[in-house]
Amino acid sequence: MALVSINELPENILLLEVFMHVPARHLLRCRRVCSLWRDLIDVATLWKRKCLREGFITEGWNEPVADWKIFFFLCSLRRNLLRNPCAEEDMTSWQIDFNGGDQWAVESLPEDHGIDFRDSEVRKYFVTSFDLCLKSQMVDLKAEGYWEELLDTFRPDIVVKDWFAAREDCGCTYRIKVHLVSARYTALATFEPEPVTIEQWNDASWREVSHTFSDYPPGVRHILFQHGGKDTQYWKGWYGPRVTNSSIIISPKTARNPAPPSAQPEMMRE
Repeated sequence: MALVSINELPENILLLEVFMHVPARHLLRCRRVCSLWRDLIDVATLWKRKCLREGFITEGWNEPVADWKIFFFLCSLRRNLLRNPCAEEDMTSWQIDFNGGDQWAVESLPEDHGIDFRDSEVRKYFVTSFDLCLKSQMVDLKAEGYWEELLDTFRPDIVVKDWFAAREDCGCTYRIKVHLVSARYTALATFEPEPVTIEQWNDASWREVSHTFSDYPPGVRHILFQHGGKDTQYWKGWYGPRVTNSSIIISPKTARNPAPPSAQPEMMRE
């Protein structure tokens, strides 16, 4: 079989190979060069290969994907948007909304009348007192790299998780509230379950709270996360719910839960 010179390869094949090595954000600018470049940069194969190269998927991946370009960018941005979720930096990054009783404190696992967390990398937790303690973070999605068209048109899933536990020897009440918030700080969607009360003399087990926001209204620009509680015995000290490993993660959708076809990342802001 005769060898083919690189100069004999079709232009679109050559360009696709070149685009494989161009940073994704730069490709969004390259789309504006001409219609040929735009069409090639929009080819699903290019973005699937980029996902493979970055380790976002494996060779055996068989989950259908609605839009590989959007999928790539969401995977590249995917991380916990809450800062200091496991109290490693004391109360840094948290806004104290209520500081009742003996106020918020940080303790190391497992501490008195507690048990270790299932993940050995989680070594600390926040703990509340005998009167209401609440703390919060406001996540600015634009500052975290998410652009308006992505949030409003594609509306990726927003997965919120939290972990809480009671002391074995003391009852407590735990509460959580999460708002998806507009640019003018109006709540567009809310997760606020009924407070959970754990009775005294419990097993001190860590319990997970999880909620996924899907198909929420357009206009989401911030996420407000707030949690906390108090003990039920009204004991001096830190006998209320213990909280740690909180997270907000924005996850890509697959073809089983597709986005509208008009979603395009070229409008992403720098």
